[in-house]
Amino acid sequence: MNLQIANKVIIVSGGAKGIGSGIVKLLAKESAIPVIVGRNEADNLKLLHEVEDAGGTAWCYTAELSNPSASQETINAVLNKFNRIDGLVNNAGVNDGVGLENGDYDGFMKSIHRNLVHYYLLAHHALPALIKSKGSIVNITSKTAETGQGNTSAYAAANGGRNALTREWAVELLKYNIRVNAVVVAECMTPQYEKWIQTLTDPENKLKEITSHIPLQKRMTTADEIANMVAFLLSSVSSHTTGQIIHVDGGYVHLDRALANA
Repeated sequence: MNLQIANKVIIVSGGAKGIGSGIVKLLAKESAIPVIVGRNEADNLKLLHEVEDAGGTAWCYTAELSNPSASQETINAVLNKFNRIDGLVNNAGVNDGVGLENGDYDGFMKSIHRNLVHYYLLAHHALPALIKSKGSIVNITSKTAETGQGNTSAYAAANGGRNALTREWAVELLKYNIRVNAVVVAECMTPQYEKWIQTLTDPENKLKEITSHIPLQKRMTTADEIANMVAFLLSSVSSHTTGQIIHVDGGYVHLDRALANA
């Protein structure tokens, strides 16, 4: 299927690794121009070179998005380079374990900046360009907003905010024909996830336990599977889809509970 995104300039925050990397590579494969935004210049350049070596086109910009001013600086840099923005993928963030019992105000607020505020700021500053291009926004969110996890209050709250902003922006931006959707991630194997699971006492058995609760094929979701949905939602092929919160999770969030009670 031709996704009709060739030469479209699409910003991917947190684009250098994990799910973001998968999205960048697929967009480049579809002849779009992904803009890799991440805090580590070396990581950004490594992926940029991988894309170029594979015959694709990309660009990168180094920014610490937990700093509020970095969002506008990022958008300005992209516009200075390309003079257009056709899509925005809000993806950057980390499940940082700021809980209720063991957390505090400073940690909670830092996590909200790390995981939610830049979603708003990137979209806010990109909006004039997206209005011109009738672009699309995709927010990556986590199942923690719906299922809970324990000991991650700030991250769960941020993801609840991401879901709410998806619906709110979809309503507000109807008049501009800008579509806004979200892709919910549950159990997806990324470097960050691998790092977390290796901190556990028995990581191999813990992973088996986790995958046993994923209804479809009893396996982790891949970054490529998330990327496929993101590219579809960015493209005009999904021209009548907006305000949707789509779970690419092997049925984890909705089917597992039904099957357990069957």
